[in-house]
Amino acid sequence: MKKTALYVTQAAAVAALYFLINLLQNALLPGTASMAIQFRVAEALCVLALFTTAAIPGLGIGCLLFNLTMAGSLPLDFIVGTAATVLATVLMYLLRNVKIRNYPWLSMLMPVVCNAVIVGWELTYYFNTPILLNMLYVAVGEAAVLFVLGSALYFVLERYKTQLFAK
Repeated sequence: MKKTALYVTQAAAVAALYFLINLLQNALLPGTASMAIQFRVAEALCVLALFTTAAIPGLGIGCLLFNLTMAGSLPLDFIVGTAATVLATVLMYLLRNVKIRNYPWLSMLMPVVCNAVIVGWELTYYFNTPILLNMLYVAVGEAAVLFVLGSALYFVLERYKTQLFAK
């Protein structure tokens, strides 16, 4: 019972954090977290999936809530965008122990690849624009966030993981 409560609490905290960071970013820099070319700062939180499985539903729920509250979000994005986030974090978790020079490169690429392919397809579906261009736009934004902010977060969490993610 105690572990279940901790898991639910962690997932809820991650969902709230993802949602609030995106909301704040969109308020301060309109469109940067909700347009075709985006840099969702909260995507750096995908790194949490390397430390706790509670991040997987947390990020999925946070993504869904943000997409539902954005008037500019495309209806398909509620499902497709959320699915891309969940798939990416599941793959991150599964690949978390594959490291090159003590860094989970393959895991960090999962949100970039999943969002580029899935959201890139979605943008092509809605706007009839070239899929490769859409995939490139999504990949660039996702990679910038993951490899800059996500990496910084990863190294901080890696250093303090025993205190933060005690079982």
